[in-house]
Amino acid sequence: MFAIIALAEYYAFIVVRSATKSMPGAWRISLLSLYLVLTVMSWLSIVLFRQLNWASMPHLLRNVYVAFVLGFFIGKVLVLLVMLTDDIRRLVMWIAHFFISDKHVAVNTAVTNGMSRSKFFVTLALILGGTSIAGFVYGVSNRYKYRVRRIKLKFDSLPSSFRGLKIIQISDLHTGSFDNHTAVKHGIQRVIDEKADIVFFTGDLVNNHSEEVDARYKEIYSRIKAPLGVYSTLGNHDYGDYVQWPSAEAKRQNLLTLMKTHGEMGWQLMMNEHTILQRGEDKIAIIGIENWSAKANFPKYGDMRKAYNGLSEQNIPFKILLSHDPSHWDAQVRPEYPDVQLTLSGHTHGMQFGVESKWLKWSPVQYMYKEWAGLYKEGQQYLYVNRGFGFLGYPGRLGVLPEITVFELV
Repeated sequence: MFAIIALAEYYAFIVVRSATKSMPGAWRISLLSLYLVLTVMSWLSIVLFRQLNWASMPHLLRNVYVAFVLGFFIGKVLVLLVMLTDDIRRLVMWIAHFFISDKHVAVNTAVTNGMSRSKFFVTLALILGGTSIAGFVYGVSNRYKYRVRRIKLKFDSLPSSFRGLKIIQISDLHTGSFDNHTAVKHGIQRVIDEKADIVFFTGDLVNNHSEEVDARYKEIYSRIKAPLGVYSTLGNHDYGDYVQWPSAEAKRQNLLTLMKTHGEMGWQLMMNEHTILQRGEDKIAIIGIENWSAKANFPKYGDMRKAYNGLSEQNIPFKILLSHDPSHWDAQVRPEYPDVQLTLSGHTHGMQFGVESKWLKWSPVQYMYKEWAGLYKEGQQYLYVNRGFGFLGYPGRLGVLPEITVFELV
């Protein structure tokens, strides 16, 4: 990893130096110096990340700076890919020199429309690097642009009384990342305006600390109501595993306070348990478990056996599972619980960065999670991975917008 980073920094400097080569001396020195200062500042912000008091910074400055640093580094990775391709091309041409005539080699390295291939690669690298920075800075403006996605699902096992059931799923609020109460209130109002029969929240209410949900946010979230109730689960961030606590008791109290907050907002927090919804003689089950991940670096607090306790004997024909981490679906739900028709997850955020179009769906997170955004089906079982309502780390969204999901069961 260190070698890749060093190589990316080397190539990026070469590109910037080449781009400023024809400039007057003062300009060239100034721009190169600026580039080096920005590089040092970016690395310092990463190395000293935990020591810096990000919360005390003006929100706009902090958001733009974080977006710039992220775009800066990803831009350098793109530069590395382009320039490495050019160097491989050079190596191939150099080897070919020993097997074919010098004249033929000269033809292969000739200029096209006044630009040599090497110059073309440098220009391309510079454009991609600049586009990366501009794109991530622009993405900051998308962090509250909520998108409502509507999904209609057909199940033969759905009892007739529940046909047409309207469900809303939101996930990954990450309240501590928000910096605009009005924008969040607008997003929650869009949830309310859908007038769903039931609402599900699939984890990560906070980044780390229960006090992130202060009185103002508690009041906003409490507005979410539904005839059949609002049900919630915990995500990996809700346990406070990613910060240092003065004691184990302080960490435990943080979790207990957070759990209490769910209840105070009118949300039924499901801790490895189930509940039965009934209309007439028809019944369906809602199962909610704590975070359960198939990934080694995320916790397994969930307990499906405990959640299922007493459920198997009731002969419920249709079951919905709330499980924060989508890796749970392939690892345990599908092979061991084939009677769970619909699993709702979140966690990935679609990495808040990617391409989603009619022709292409891509994000770097797909190399870590097989199911990372949207609807998946295996046999008679469905998984839906919500892209998240909030944001974490990168204070923006680029290509993958925050999501409110509306399901209709038929």
